[in-house]
Amino acid sequence: MSRINIPIEALTSRLNLGSRFEGVRSQSMTTRFANLKPISEFLDFKRLSKPANFGEVQSRVNYNLSYFSSNYFAVALMLTIYSLLTNFALLFDMIFMGAGLFLIKRLDGRDLELGFTRLTPSQMYTGLFIIGVPLFIWASPISTALWLVGAIGVTTLGHASFMDKPIETSFSEEAV
Repeated sequence: MSRINIPIEALTSRLNLGSRFEGVRSQSMTTRFANLKPISEFLDFKRLSKPANFGEVQSRVNYNLSYFSSNYFAVALMLTIYSLLTNFALLFDMIFMGAGLFLIKRLDGRDLELGFTRLTPSQMYTGLFIIGVPLFIWASPISTALWLVGAIGVTTLGHASFMDKPIETSFSEEAV
């Protein structure tokens, strides 16, 4: 049986994914959320329809990913917060490791003197990682990350492909 080779560049170039994320990196958080569209426009059920063919899906996705990009970012942020709130072990470990690293760094290389012992920064980092890394593995971050990627992909691409473009844009495309 021969292998099927799918050219990834052909798939990603048709959806224009390479240049789609360049604007995300260069924008600040305030700029990102300043472009939020109203919820009534984002969830306008009157504009939901099944696309006729793949070309129409492509056209809708290209338009909606740029038009609702701030809303999709907010949805991704909410799904990320939800995934952390439902996985308490991962949330606890992230807070534990972050606070531990912050507190060790605040010592500025000095030893921590407790009443009964003295701990060097190397010993504190080792102790932190001996506790934190197994807890991190136990918290199943890979399954959480995969769920998050799937949930964001399904909601974003599902909304972008089923949300019809406004009528004004349809007429302006035909005129060109």
